[in-house]
Amino acid sequence: MKHSLRFRYFFLAVFLIGTHAIYSQIEPNAYLSKEGEDGNPIHEIKIDDTYFVHSIYKENPNEFISTVGGFYKVNNGFIEVQLEFNSNYEKDSITQSKYQFEMNGEELILNSGEEISVYPSVTKMQGLDGQWLFGTRGPDKGQERRGDSKPRKTLKFLQKGRFQWIAYNIETMRFSGTGGGSFTSDQGVYQENIEYFSRDNSRVGAKLKFDFEIKENDWHHTGNNSKGEPMYEIWMRRNPN
Repeated sequence: MKHSLRFRYFFLAVFLIGTHAIYSQIEPNAYLSKEGEDGNPIHEIKIDDTYFVHSIYKENPNEFISTVGGFYKVNNGFIEVQLEFNSNYEKDSITQSKYQFEMNGEELILNSGEEISVYPSVTKMQGLDGQWLFGTRGPDKGQERRGDSKPRKTLKFLQKGRFQWIAYNIETMRFSGTGGGSFTSDQGVYQENIEYFSRDNSRVGAKLKFDFEIKENDWHHTGNNSKGEPMYEIWMRRNPN
């Protein structure tokens, strides 16, 4: 009888630990709230295995509100984020964010003082998904690159059909700007559909097409920027391994 009870407690403990492990993880994805129709803010969460970004904006009329992001860990039902950028840093001086979370089916519920519900993007993964850091202007002639070795960074984070670029400095926490929305990448053509732009709300609605090519861990990106000016950028995949 004692052995039987021990086995039951053992299997119960294994089951509870396994269940906790399942629910303590978040599926990497881009998640969006269903708000925005009546002028309420839209919350967008982009998350992969290491990085977390939370952006808030409005549409009709267009208005960028805020964005924060950085490397995260999950601990006892909380997402703990060491921020690399915070668009409101000059006002609040916050360098860490903490969100209590739970998964309800596909719904992700977050609470950091305000509860929000977000839902996964229905777009499939694409080859460009992941974190990219601006390296240099092309063409590649062996010039020095910015990448992850410099405090001043421009990150482009692509996840399940959603993109966002963010310019910031990890030493001073200076935030220089961001923009994002949806994207497609197919047969060497990359298109951004801008849904928020911190520097100029009039850019919202623009659809920008670029040619792209992947060379080893570099993304070569050519076309015209949102001002109509020609550009050639080389982006470096962050954490390529």
